[in-house]
Amino acid sequence: MKRIVVLISGSGSNLQAIIDACQQQRINGSLAAVFSNKASAYGLVRAQEAGIPAHALSPQAFADREAFDRALMAEIDAYTPDVVVLAGYMRILSPAFVQHYAGKMLNIHPSLLPRYPGLHTHRQAIDNGDEEHGTSVHFVTEELDGGPVILQARVPIFADDSEEEVMARVQHQEHAIYPLVINWLVEGRLAMRDNAAWLDNVQLPAQGYAEE
Repeated sequence: MKRIVVLISGSGSNLQAIIDACQQQRINGSLAAVFSNKASAYGLVRAQEAGIPAHALSPQAFADREAFDRALMAEIDAYTPDVVVLAGYMRILSPAFVQHYAGKMLNIHPSLLPRYPGLHTHRQAIDNGDEEHGTSVHFVTEELDGGPVILQARVPIFADDSEEEVMARVQHQEHAIYPLVINWLVEGRLAMRDNAAWLDNVQLPAQGYAEE
């Protein structure tokens, strides 16, 4: 069974969706470990409660980003993962880290990429008067939130929506699509080639997979 390592920084709601999907065999793989750059991250509790090894590494204990990422890579590699999943991991990765896991590292970003890379995406969408928002699962490359998009989900934004309401709507979609994409990668259906995402040997368009 393919092995999955998840990186988190916060509450771990997407991690919980992945744990549930593994338990329900919607992901044909096992969670080998969870790592966080914050010891206080509630996602570590979620992992422990599910019987998954949970580790915290503090960036303050290392001289620089590269040293931290080298140590994190060594700890991740001890679990021999087939897939590395970023689920609310709020650190910019060093080029060496990205290259080490190229083609087998996924991220989920709360916007319809390429719109709104970075932080505060829900607020930006509301402030710009967007009528729809969403989330994107993509391969990780050295460009921040810039790797090939695999799958997107769209949600409406209503005139009187708060940021919290939009975020809840987006997270509901995230919890549905992230396990699906992880399973595609685990089962060998998904690959990154020529800086593009390929599903079942068909190159996906820039906005990712779309049902006919």
